[in-house]
Amino acid sequence: MSLHELLSPLLLAGAVWLAYRLIQRRKSLSSLDKIPGPPSKSFFSGNIVQFFTRDGAEFQRKVALDYGPVVKIHGMFGRPMLYISDPKALHTIVIKEENIYTPPKLFTDSNWLLFGRGLLATIGDHHRKQRKMLNPVFSVNHMRNMLPIFYDVIHRLREAMAVQIGNEAREIDVLGWTGRTALELIGQGGLGYSFDPLTHSSRNALGEAMKALLPTIQHLDVLRRFLPYVSDLGPARFRRAIVEAFPSKRVQEAKEIIDTIADKSLKIFREKQAAIHAGDEMLLRQVGEGKDIMSILMKANMAAGETDRLSQDELIAQMSTLIFAAMDTISNALSRILQLLAEHPDIQSKLREECLAARAADYLSYDELNRLPLLDSVCRETLRLYPPATLSTRAPNKDVILSVGEPVIGIDGTVITEIAIPKGTEIIIGTLGCNTKKSLWGDDALEWKPNRWLSPLPSAVIKASIPGVYSNLMTFFGGKRACIGFKFSEMEMKVVLSVLLANFTFELTDKPIEWNVAGVWYPTVGKESNTPQLPLKVGLYKNNHS
Repeated sequence: MSLHELLSPLLLAGAVWLAYRLIQRRKSLSSLDKIPGPPSKSFFSGNIVQFFTRDGAEFQRKVALDYGPVVKIHGMFGRPMLYISDPKALHTIVIKEENIYTPPKLFTDSNWLLFGRGLLATIGDHHRKQRKMLNPVFSVNHMRNMLPIFYDVIHRLREAMAVQIGNEAREIDVLGWTGRTALELIGQGGLGYSFDPLTHSSRNALGEAMKALLPTIQHLDVLRRFLPYVSDLGPARFRRAIVEAFPSKRVQEAKEIIDTIADKSLKIFREKQAAIHAGDEMLLRQVGEGKDIMSILMKANMAAGETDRLSQDELIAQMSTLIFAAMDTISNALSRILQLLAEHPDIQSKLREECLAARAADYLSYDELNRLPLLDSVCRETLRLYPPATLSTRAPNKDVILSVGEPVIGIDGTVITEIAIPKGTEIIIGTLGCNTKKSLWGDDALEWKPNRWLSPLPSAVIKASIPGVYSNLMTFFGGKRACIGFKFSEMEMKVVLSVLLANFTFELTDKPIEWNVAGVWYPTVGKESNTPQLPLKVGLYKNNHS
C-alpha cells in the first residue's frame, strides 16, 4: 500500500479519536457555559475559521470589544476557548502564574516545525536557558552600538527609493521596501550578513520565503490543529515522508518555504562559525564587524559552561526565529504607520517637521532618537490600536480558578468574578481588547490619536497594572516570554520613519487596502489577492517644496 493510500484512513481515525476525546471532556467544561460570546459557526470547527482566517478582522474586533473582559468562543468539536482582555486576569496568566499558563503544544510544535527548537518552540527551563543566553545581546547598550549599522542600511533605502520614484510622485509598494529593509537590518544587525543591497532589481530567496510564510500557513490553520497529535509520530524521516506525500498544494508550498528558511539559516551559520574559529580578524572583515547579535551569541555560547551551552541546532533555530520575528512584524508595522500618515497628512507634516528640525535623517544617537516626542507617540499609538500579532495563546496545565478585575456578566445575568478553567482550555491573550478598552483608554480608545501620548496617560491605565513589557500595552506581550527584541523593533521603526519622512511624502492611492489576520497581520490590495503589498503614492519631499 502506498503512503498516499495510508494517509486518508490515518487522518480519519485521528479525527474520530480526537472528536471522542473532546466530547468526553465536554462534561467537565460546564463551568464555562455562562461566559458570554458569539454562537458556534459549526460543530466541527466552532469559531476557529471565523477568528483565525485571513478575513477574520471584523470577527476579532467583535470578540474583543462587544462581549466584555472574558469571552467564550468555540473550538473544534464544541470545545470552549476563552478570549481574555481583563488586565488583572492577564497579569495572573502572563506573570503571576506563568508557570501554570503555558503555551499550548500546538504553538510550540508549530514553531518547532517552522523554525526549529528556538525561543518560540521551547517552554520551562529549556526556554529560560535560551533566554538567559540571548538577553545580553538585546540590551539597550547593544542597541546603541548597532545604530550606525541601521542608519547605513536606511540611507541606502533612501537612495534606492529616490531612484525608483524619480522626479514625479508615483505609486510604489511600500511594504516591498519595508520588508527588504527589515530583512537587511536583521541580516546586518542580527546575523552579520547582507541579504539585500537594496537596489531596485534585487531579489532574495530567503526574504521572499519569509514574506510568503504567513499567508501560506494561514490557509492551513484547521489542519494545523491536528499537529500536537501527530508531531511525535514515528521518527523524523517518517514524518517528513508523510508531509512530502500529503495531497495538498498548500502543504507542499509550506514545506518548500520552510526548507528554504532552514537551508539559508544553516549556510549563514556555517559561514559565521568558520569566521569565529578563524579569529577576530576574520570577523572584522564580515558585515557588522562581529558586533551582530549572532556573532556575540555564538562566542558567548562557546565560552559558556556545559550546562548553559546551546546546541548547534538551537543556535540555528534562533537565527530562523530572529529573521522571521524581525522581518514581518517590523515591516508590516512600518507599512501600517505610513498608511496612517497618508490618511492623516496634518500629522505627517508635523512629524516631518520634528524629524527635520532634529536632523534625525542624518544621524541621531539612541537616546536622542527616543527624545523625539511625536515620533515616539506615532509609534506607540499605532502599536496600541493596530497590534501586528493578535493570536497569542496559553493553556493552564492544571484546573485553575482565575480572578478578574472587571466582573463578567454571565449570559443568565449573574455577576462572575472568578472563573473555573479546566486544564488544557485554550486561552487567547486579548491584546486588541486590552489595548482598546474604553474603561481604560477613554471613549476615544478606538481612534488613532498620537497626541494622547503627549499628555499623561489616563489614571485607569496606570492603575490597571497591565502586564505588557511595552508602554502599558500587550502588543509585545509581557513576563518571561515577552518579545525579547522589542527595543530592536522600536529603534528600527524610528530610524526608518525619521529618514523616510525627511525625504519623501506619502499619499493614499485609489486602491482598497485590506489588512489580513495571520500570525502577523499583513496588507493586500482588496480581499481577493493573497499577495502582501501596500501601494502608496510617494514623492520626493524637496520636489514638492522647492
